[in-house]
Amino acid sequence: MNINASIIDQRLAGVQDEIRERASAELRIAQEDLLRSLAFVHLCVKTMLDLDEDETFDCLTEGGGDFGVDALHLSEEIDGEFVVTLFQGKYHRDLEARSNFEEKGINALINAIRHIFNPSSQLGHINDRLKAKVEEVRSLIRDGYIPRVRVLACNNGLKWNAAAQEAIDRTGFGNQVVWEHVNHDVLIGILQRIKPVDETLRLTGKAIIEDMNFSRICIGRMPVSEIANLLKTHGERLLERNIRRYLWLQGNRVNESIQQTLTGDHPDYFYFFNNGLTLVCNDFSYNALQNSDYQVKVENLQIVNGGQTCMTIFKTLEKMEPHRISKDASVLIRLYKLPRDNQDIVMQITHATNSQNPVDLKDLKANHQKQLQLEASIAALGYAYRRKRTDAAMKASDITSGTAAEAILAVWRNKPHQAKFFSREHFGKLYETIFTEELNGAQTIIAVLLYRIAENRRRRPDVNDPEFVRYASCFIAMQMGRRLLRDLGVSLAGLNHRNFAQTVNLVEQNGIAYFNKSLPDVECALKSLYVDGEISLQQLSATFRRGDLIQKLLEIN
Repeated sequence: MNINASIIDQRLAGVQDEIRERASAELRIAQEDLLRSLAFVHLCVKTMLDLDEDETFDCLTEGGGDFGVDALHLSEEIDGEFVVTLFQGKYHRDLEARSNFEEKGINALINAIRHIFNPSSQLGHINDRLKAKVEEVRSLIRDGYIPRVRVLACNNGLKWNAAAQEAIDRTGFGNQVVWEHVNHDVLIGILQRIKPVDETLRLTGKAIIEDMNFSRICIGRMPVSEIANLLKTHGERLLERNIRRYLWLQGNRVNESIQQTLTGDHPDYFYFFNNGLTLVCNDFSYNALQNSDYQVKVENLQIVNGGQTCMTIFKTLEKMEPHRISKDASVLIRLYKLPRDNQDIVMQITHATNSQNPVDLKDLKANHQKQLQLEASIAALGYAYRRKRTDAAMKASDITSGTAAEAILAVWRNKPHQAKFFSREHFGKLYETIFTEELNGAQTIIAVLLYRIAENRRRRPDVNDPEFVRYASCFIAMQMGRRLLRDLGVSLAGLNHRNFAQTVNLVEQNGIAYFNKSLPDVECALKSLYVDGEISLQQLSATFRRGDLIQKLLEIN
């Protein structure tokens, strides 16, 4: 028995219990062996993409007509590109972990890629859940955005065989599609990433080491081969604090340039072309009697900026023959020993050094005064506000800061398109718009309760619901909020702790009715926008992404 495979198998029992009800209701999966396979895919998606429970389940597409795609995650557009991550899971009860990922599974994924990313291709039989996601992808492609595809073949065994690799090589997809094998060893490696990394960094040439403000700084140069060895030994555990740690797999232009420099005629120029790495640690020591080529012993090492560089170096050198790796290829490193009792400075360094690219700022805003005020206000009303990420199971009374931001922007700020498609800016450019001085706990909770009703219907549409329900949840939630305030007889400013109980009762009694009455609003707005008749799913996706309907909805009484 493989010990890591056994650990994952034990973990799946808990995942099954967590998703059982939703799997039956939304995916029509209740049989235990199918549920276990679904639980494995769920665990892979959650672990590899670092999503919360709701986001993870929303990615699942497993079932009849799934095109060989068990889960699909679609990122936001960044710099004209977007990332689509496809998952296929093959779970076996045999825990010896000796079986290869099936060749037919790889062929199914190749076929899926050829059809999904070609907007003119006929999809044939495909389940509604996957179809909605595929048409959203195709809508983005028709708008001129470039897809980057990450394929994760997941099993509790070995990688695919040589024949499957030949099939991948023959596709001609190139760097636009990245193939990854995920198994029990990969999952355990990430799940155990909180284990501290103690290492020796081997620098080359001169270095600057200075003590200041109860901290210590080392600025030096490190061979790329040493970077690759670090990643080979410790993997994702080095990137625990790196808020962009998964972007390295996207195959973007930055990473391609890194690869080209390392494999080109002048790899020794790499130092000049790269911004370098930022590392933090609890402590480091070195031989001060040396004047160059230091060996620095580090406790609890973390890479907070440069995860893409590190992983691209590792992946590039992994494919190169050792004698072809230039000894002169190096990268700038900035190593900071920081006070153990000051975690805020770690977050500030992470934020500052990652500011050249869009990042998820939820954790960085967690200690903002407004977030602390909301936490206290929401707690006083019997709910819990999770302003920081946690692995603890979610309760119905728990509200994450990310969900709150989406709900407030959709329900109260009349910006439903930004709620769904601009989440990377919710704690950035849109932060002041969402979390205003006037926002209170009662308004936040009510927005989330309405938003949940709309989102649940999006995930599980009624038989007679129109197709746009799968795209319009934020727009419908906006109309629900307007109806609620009318029934309450107050403006948004009048919704507070004093009438909170009355408002919750209204939502519980009339929430579904608010949803059903808001459906015709959206249908009417769509008809006024598309006077010619039938609207394709791609048009629907594009329409709700652009927010063309907002003004028309606001004009409806």
